[in-house]
Amino acid sequence: MNTTHPTTALAKSSLWAKGWYQFAKRLDSPHFSARPPDAKIDLVVVHSISLPPGVYSGDAVTHFLTGQAQTIEHPYLESIKDLKVSAHFFIRRQGELIQMVSCDDMAWHAGVSHYRGRDRCNDDSIGIELEGLEGDTFEAEQYETLSGLCSSLLQHYPIEHLAGHEHIAPARKKDPGAGFSWEDFRKSLGLTQNFFPISDK
Repeated sequence: MNTTHPTTALAKSSLWAKGWYQFAKRLDSPHFSARPPDAKIDLVVVHSISLPPGVYSGDAVTHFLTGQAQTIEHPYLESIKDLKVSAHFFIRRQGELIQMVSCDDMAWHAGVSHYRGRDRCNDDSIGIELEGLEGDTFEAEQYETLSGLCSSLLQHYPIEHLAGHEHIAPARKKDPGAGFSWEDFRKSLGLTQNFFPISDK
């Protein structure tokens, strides 16, 4: 029997509109695809990014993730400007939340990947980029925003796993890295350990 109060159910559903989170600033990216028809959106992937690496200011990251990297002149960005990459969300150092792709669609964040016995993690995951450098620490405001977002995702989608890019593509990626506290993140959500990084052969 469903004992959820109608008002509570309405409040939860009103946070989302066709995969767009109402508490996020929207900046649409052209880099997305439709998910496979049978996709079960059960994985959240945490990444870290800063452009140029180690620079925590400006619009280089959002321009890159929304296909506008060519509008910023910098030697490092010249080398990546033609890459077609996106994420569903980006969380700045001060906690600002930006959404670039509907969670009902597939963002291009995971690349060649494997987790939970499945390949192609883009198909059924939600990608969240934290502004930061691989291995560096993250701000309390970022954890707060990440926790609030993931709490809502857990209510709206059948999320069963939360992992880092380093866990789904360990041969290629190391982010978010040792500076990210999975234990603090887990405790903030009140989840058991089985939701978090696993050894997936």
